[in-house]
Amino acid sequence: MSSPLPLPPDTLAARSLASVWHPCTQMKRHEAQPPVAIARAQGPWLYGTDGQRYLDGISSWWVNLFGHSHPHIKAALVDQLGKLDHVMLAGFTHEPVVELSERLAALTGLGHAFYGSDGAAATEIALKMSAHYWRNRGRPAKSRFVGLAGGYHGETVGALAVTDIAIFREAYAPLVRLADTVPSPDARGAAAGESADDVARRAAAGLEAWLAEHHETTAAFIVEPLVQCAAGMAMHSPDYLRRARELCDRYEVHLVVDEIAVGFGRTGTMFAHQQAGIRPDFICLSKGLTGGTLPLSAVLTTDAVYAAFYDDDVARGFLHSHSYTGNPLACRAALATLELFDALDALTANAALALRIDSACAPITHHPRVRHARRLGMIWAWDVDTSLPDFARRYHQHAMARGLVLRPIGKTLYAMPPYLLDDEAVQCLARGALDALNATLQEET
Repeated sequence: MSSPLPLPPDTLAARSLASVWHPCTQMKRHEAQPPVAIARAQGPWLYGTDGQRYLDGISSWWVNLFGHSHPHIKAALVDQLGKLDHVMLAGFTHEPVVELSERLAALTGLGHAFYGSDGAAATEIALKMSAHYWRNRGRPAKSRFVGLAGGYHGETVGALAVTDIAIFREAYAPLVRLADTVPSPDARGAAAGESADDVARRAAAGLEAWLAEHHETTAAFIVEPLVQCAAGMAMHSPDYLRRARELCDRYEVHLVVDEIAVGFGRTGTMFAHQQAGIRPDFICLSKGLTGGTLPLSAVLTTDAVYAAFYDDDVARGFLHSHSYTGNPLACRAALATLELFDALDALTANAALALRIDSACAPITHHPRVRHARRLGMIWAWDVDTSLPDFARRYHQHAMARGLVLRPIGKTLYAMPPYLLDDEAVQCLARGALDALNATLQEET
């Protein structure tokens, strides 16, 4: 790989390395590959301080839905900034948070939105709410959780408890009260002759056996519906969610769906769990909620859960808070994002765009070194047969050299682009991804 590069001390990259601890990064690697300084963004493109542009093929960690600097969202933020920037939500309320809560309730069938700052906060809120519900109902033993093998729900201590990816949690094991895991319905696990539905049924049988033994101490089962993103875009049949809903009802366990990454049209429907025709007890939302502009998360739940906290006793209330809970600017950005879904008929438009990307990416799908090519809605994934242990890092560098932001997960190449790609952007994604793949594989020797 490349050698360490001396950086002029006055560049943004050098100043960043001297003052910023970058997320999900081994900082020493930046000796050889400095962070890329971005000056501005427009639509699906990021523009570096050196004038180089990059197609944002992963929507800046899956948050950007309708392109950067969208004029409708910008106008809403400017208007809101002239009215109310922030007020604490304890004892106060405001129009954007009320309207957003009403809109989300109408979209999901759940209400009483509780707001946080990010996806991990949403996970923490849902888990605490579930366990506290059972405590208020006189069943405090129901305080543990179960999730899928390979599940990812955030990196704060509570969220790590239900995250089953070792690299994120091993260093913090003494701090974490680990949840249990049940088999994943990942369709890649199909045996010869099995379908995705067969894998779902087999995995559901594992969940059933576990709940039969442990339901008396289990508060909730948490699942990423249809796609386990951090596990390499592991996709499963909606039938698993239907069976999980029935089992959670039978054994009196809450069903928590983590729609943080897959919500807001990513899987082809507004929310992934809707493809199974179920209603969960909790929905966790974040990432695309504000169209990729401001941090915000929300947890929606049922009337029954809400009623269990409604009491004269303060200790029975949900005493959880964030200083910026329900921030008016973030809520207004979320409202503007939801308005774009209606104005652009985004789900229908995405279905047509996905077919164009499918066609352009056919050479990757049929590449001799690709296994398990798959797509759900606006999420593409290809497992690469390679001997390179650092395939992801090498691939990312080759993609960047071609003006394309893609960051494989292990040996899984994936794309999750914004919803507004013109023909030029589609070709940049497809050709750049293929060229970067071939260039990376050439390094095996």
